[in-house]
Formats: sequence, C-alpha cells, structure tokens
Amino acid sequence: MVFFHTSSNTSLSPTSTSSLPTSPTSSMVEQTIQNAESIIKKWDLNSSSLITITPLFHPNRKEAKDYLKCVMDLRGTMHFLVSQNSAPHKLVIAQTLMQIAMKRLEKEFYQILSSNRERLDPELVSTSLSSDGSASFDVEEDEADQLKIAGESISEVERVSALAMADLKAIAECMSSSGYGKECAHIYKLFRKSIVDRGLYLLGIEKFKSSRINKMDREYLHLTIKNWLNAVKIALKSLFNGQKILCDHVFSASQTIRDACFAEITTEGAKNLFKFPELIAMNKNSPPDRIFRLLEIHGAISELRPDIESIFNVELTSAIKLQALSSLQKVGGSVKTLLTNFGSSIRKDSSKTPVPGGGIHPLAQSTMSYLSSLSDYDRILTDIISIHPPIDNALFPESYFNDPTVIEAPKQAVSVHLAWLILILLCKIDSKAQLYEDLSLSYLFLANNLQFIINQVQTSTLKHLLGHQWLSRHTQKIKQYALSYESVAWNRVFESLPERTTSELSYEAVQDCFKRFNAAFEQVYVKQISWIVPDGKLRDELKVSIAGKLVPVYREFYETFSTKLNADFVRVSPDDLGNYLSDLFHGTRIASSSLLQSSSHSKGCLLR
Repeated sequence: MVFFHTSSNTSLSPTSTSSLPTSPTSSMVEQTIQNAESIIKKWDLNSSSLITITPLFHPNRKEAKDYLKCVMDLRGTMHFLVSQNSAPHKLVIAQTLMQIAMKRLEKEFYQILSSNRERLDPELVSTSLSSDGSASFDVEEDEADQLKIAGESISEVERVSALAMADLKAIAECMSSSGYGKECAHIYKLFRKSIVDRGLYLLGIEKFKSSRINKMDREYLHLTIKNWLNAVKIALKSLFNGQKILCDHVFSASQTIRDACFAEITTEGAKNLFKFPELIAMNKNSPPDRIFRLLEIHGAISELRPDIESIFNVELTSAIKLQALSSLQKVGGSVKTLLTNFGSSIRKDSSKTPVPGGGIHPLAQSTMSYLSSLSDYDRILTDIISIHPPIDNALFPESYFNDPTVIEAPKQAVSVHLAWLILILLCKIDSKAQLYEDLSLSYLFLANNLQFIINQVQTSTLKHLLGHQWLSRHTQKIKQYALSYESVAWNRVFESLPERTTSELSYEAVQDCFKRFNAAFEQVYVKQISWIVPDGKLRDELKVSIAGKLVPVYREFYETFSTKLNADFVRVSPDDLGNYLSDLFHGTRIASSSLLQSSSHSKGCLLR
C-alpha cells in the first residue's frame, strides 16, 4: 500500500513546519490525527452542500489558518509513523484525511484564482508586492497581522489582492510540502494561461501567418503594426511581468515549480507576440515606406530587451528570448536590404523629361523626403548599420567628409551612409541637368536642386548627422553653379554695353550699342521669365547679382546718351530694367516676345 503522494518538491517552508516534537508519544500522534480529522472532515467536499459552496478562505481567516496548520501537523505525523514503521492503520487514516484535505485545498486554490481574476491583474500584483514585498499567509499570525502586512497605505482593492496572493502562496506551500505540488501547479497553469491568452487577445495579438500578412492592404498593415507597437509594451511590462511576479510569489518555495509554471503560462503567447516582427520583415509585398514601420519595430524590441531578459530569465523560457532576438536580427536585415534597394532605385531612375523652368526634380523631392524621415531614426539606424553595414559604404570616397571627426563616433556609420545616398542623388541630378539644351538652364537646375537638398538637410536631423563641413562645402558649390549660370546666361547682355562709358563714342556706335543691348536683353528676358527659382533667398541673390553687374553700367550709359537718340533705340529706362529683372525666376508665362516696345513697365523697382 502507498501512503504518500510523490512530488518533485517535498520541502517545507519556514512558516509551514509541523509543531510536533521530534519524538512524539503515541497519545500525541493520536491527538494530532483526531484534531486533523475534526477540522478536515468539517470541510470535506462530500460532507454537505453548504460546506461545498462555503469558502474556507473567507474574511474570517482563523479557520483557514487552523486548517493549514492541522494539515502540516498531519504531514509531520505521517512522516513519523513511516519512520517508526508502526501503527499502519493510523497511517491509512492519516493518508485518507490528507487526500480529503488536498481535494479541498485544490478547490480553494481554484476558487481564489477565479474570484480574484481582476484583483490579480498584473498592475495590482506589482503594486501589492511593492507595497509589501513580504506579503504571505503565515499560519502563525492572526488576521490583524495579515492586514498590517498588506499595508494600511494601500487601497482596499490592493489589500484584497495582497491577501489573495498570500492565500495562494500558503496553499501552494502546503500542497507542495505534502506531495501535491504538481496538482497545485496544474490548476494554476490552466487558469493563468487562460488569463494570458485572453489578455493578448484583448490587446489584438493574433497568431498571424505570413500568407495573411502578405494579403493585407497598406492601410490595414499599418494599423496592425501600430497596434503591435502599442501592445508589445503593455504585454511585456504589465501582462508577462505581472505573471512573473505572481508566479514567483505563489511558488516561492520551489524554483522548479515556479519556473515550469511561468514557462507554460507564457511561452506560447510570448513567442507568438515576438514572431510578428519576423513575419513583417519577411513580407515582400508591403509598401515602400514600410522601412519606417520596421525601424519602429526594431526600436521597440531594442528598448524592451532588458525587460525581455529580466522577465524570461530561466532556461525554460529561453525560446522566447531566441524568438525576440531572431525577430530583431531579421528586422535589422530587412532594413539593410531596403536601404540598399533605395540606393539602387535612385541610380535606376530613368526619367527623361526635363523639369520645366529648371525647378526641383521629383526624384530630389521624394529622395530627400525619405532621407529626412530616416534621419529621425538615427539612433535605431546606428544600431542596425553597426550590425548590418550596407555594402555601398565601402565605395564611399574618404574625402567626402573634410573632417569626419566632427560627427559623433556612434553616429558616423549612419552619417556616412546617408551622405552616400545623397551623393548618389546628386550624381543623378547631374545627369538630369544634361537633358536641358540650354546650358545656362542646366546650371540653374543644378543650383535649384542642390539648394533644395541643403534646405532639407538644414530643417531635419540630417543637419546634425552630416555636420557643418558638409553644409559649407555644398553651399559653396551652389555659388559656383550660380556664377556659371550667370556667366553663360547674361554674358551677351553684359558684353552688349561698353566696359567704360565715354563721350567720345560716335552716334553710330551708341546706336549700335542700344540695338545690341535691346536684342540681347529681350532674348534673355523672354526666355528666362518662365524659369523658376523656388528658394526665395537664392532667387534674390541671383537677381541682386545680375542687377548689380548690369543696372549701374546701363544707367551710366543711358544717362549719357539716351537724350541723343530717339525712342526707337532707347526702349528701356534703368528703372524699367530693374523692374524687369525683379520679375524673373517666378515661372511666369508670357504671350508676346515684344516686351521692350515701350518703357512703361509699372511695377516698383526692387533691384536698382
């Protein structure tokens, strides 16, 4: 006949040690059994319907404490009888009573878990234990002591939560030390796993498959990722952490049981939670801007890694950590691939239509919008690129940064790669400039697009990543483009006037100068009035530079000789000339090419 129910844990906690002396007498043994019989049978589930539905661990907790104490005393008596190899009939009685007691405690354990479902919510569990980390059900303490342990400073709900945890811990220790730890753990795992599963369901965490994700449209995929980003923090810091705290508390007497319980409760849900990023990283049909969602996912997992390591810190939950790490690596690899593909897409742009008026090319707009947004994730990109360096970086010219030490070392890899992508864009813009038949318009196009790129850098995190040297060098390049434009576009106008005005010029020479000037200026003006410079500062700088070289020379020539010629030759006054120049670079369309028939241009002169 087997008298003891075996278990992996038969140790007693300090608070549950039997009060029997080391060498009890026969009368003591008899008294212990009789006392246990009167208490245990009173709460026998088979005794009456009233007892069946009445909780043992009700607000008057003295009976519950007495019950646990008598069970522990009975256990000590059973060990004594086995060691003495005597009174087998008493051992049978004791074993029967123990089985009755264990069934009752199983029921009480389940009822406490069930009735305190909301009170054992993760946040309350954490609060209760932090308010009083020693919350326990000590069979030697009375009700007043228990309330004191729960803490007078915490709310009534938190107090009830702390007492419920204390009851669960007391029952678990009693059952485990009596050889029924597996049965107790089984009840706990079944109930608490349902809590985890329901919690994840309410957070919107499903068991996704790659086929389903591949079929999601852009908007729904974005919403699903956004929900995961919100849910993963709550799931980890609240749901799983709460389960860890509660499990460690209830089964504090047995590391084996608590580790097994926690692993079984959380592994399936947690692996599914951290599998989602891997599926997103593998998705080939998602929209181009998915890199930003991947960066947010990578950032979330990276930020939560210390919590992942802390919560799932036992061997039985290592699969969860491996899944989280796998997702982190795959997301990082996917980001690297997208960055590489983005650089390739810039190179492969094959548009052959020149932008009207030399304005901003759509490729520059889309690329800089993309890179500006990427720069906001510089910290995450730093982590990714340090592990997954793009191959293109190896081709990057060392001289591109005059002084790379001005960029913080951790961010330098990101800075170099983003600068490399901008360099690819600039090379492509150079090739687009060749589409213009007019060389001066090519230079204006280059100046416009480089100014746009610099503006995008200066108004985003790119400014700090690329540094002052990069901005200074490229700003200087704009000035070179502007000078080249001015030289090619306006040289004929400049050369139509004499370098020095002298009264010695003949009437025919002066007449010829006005003719050549009128023709040259009208040709340039009619052509360039439709050209555009979107950046106000660059536009004003170009106008001021042209006017500064043209208007004073023309004014001197005009004031010296205009009165000697008729209106057929002197069509433009110096003031009108300034007004005409002020109209340039706004992309204006004109219907006639004979704009200089009269000098009645009425707008205020902005560039005299």
